[in-house]
Amino acid sequence: VPSSNPSSSSSCFECCIKCLGGVPYASLVATILCFSGVALFCGCGHVALTGTVTLLENHFSKVTSDHAVLTDVIQLMQYVIYGIASFFFLYGIILLAEGFYTTSAVKELHSEFKTTICGRCISGLFVFLTYILGVAWLGVFGFSAVPVYVFYNVWSTCAAMRSPVVNVTSVESICVDVRQFGIIPWNATPGKACGSTLGDICNTSEFYLSYHLYIVACAGAGATVIALIHFLMILSANWAYLKDASHMHAYQDIKSKEEQELQDIQSRSKECLNSYS
Repeated sequence: VPSSNPSSSSSCFECCIKCLGGVPYASLVATILCFSGVALFCGCGHVALTGTVTLLENHFSKVTSDHAVLTDVIQLMQYVIYGIASFFFLYGIILLAEGFYTTSAVKELHSEFKTTICGRCISGLFVFLTYILGVAWLGVFGFSAVPVYVFYNVWSTCAAMRSPVVNVTSVESICVDVRQFGIIPWNATPGKACGSTLGDICNTSEFYLSYHLYIVACAGAGATVIALIHFLMILSANWAYLKDASHMHAYQDIKSKEEQELQDIQSRSKECLNSYS
């Protein structure tokens, strides 16, 4: 019958506890939130932009030259989305690795592990970059609310047409002109939709899907802003911890040198007394 080894299981348990203690949970939560927000914004935004082009081409701007500039801008934005997704995937992993590094530096403060000036400068650089990215994503969050506002206006107009208080004869007088939002130029034809045509647009799958995807993309941008604010707080705290750790190491080095000098003086004094005696 094989015998169990209590000391082995105990050491394994202590090793697991030590490993779990070194995990930067705050950075891990912020990374997951950042990945989720960026994924929602990029994925939903890409599909919603494609649906928007389809709606414009089929119902509001049937002449290709009228919305050629808008089509180019949307394609450019889709390429930018690819870049944003790739960059934040890499940046989130780097910030998570920096969290592991800083956690190890703080927890091993009294061991041989010592922070360097380069490490503290890198932490300060991450604080600056995350601040800039947070401000930029605030602008992205505000910009992503614009299509939600436009689609909400169209949807609320369709809902008003279906209201029982609206006269049947006045439905055709209810219109939505997307040219007033600056999406397409004023010479685009037809540029607007009225009555039953507008109702048919609201019932299309492209409109329904794009509207809800824009809402999710806006929520994803908001989640990314929250994640970057979370990262900024974590990085600022980690940078302060590293700075205190470096000061503590410098103090310990000075203290050990003074103790060594004191011991040398005492040993020389004893030697002198022994020589005189």
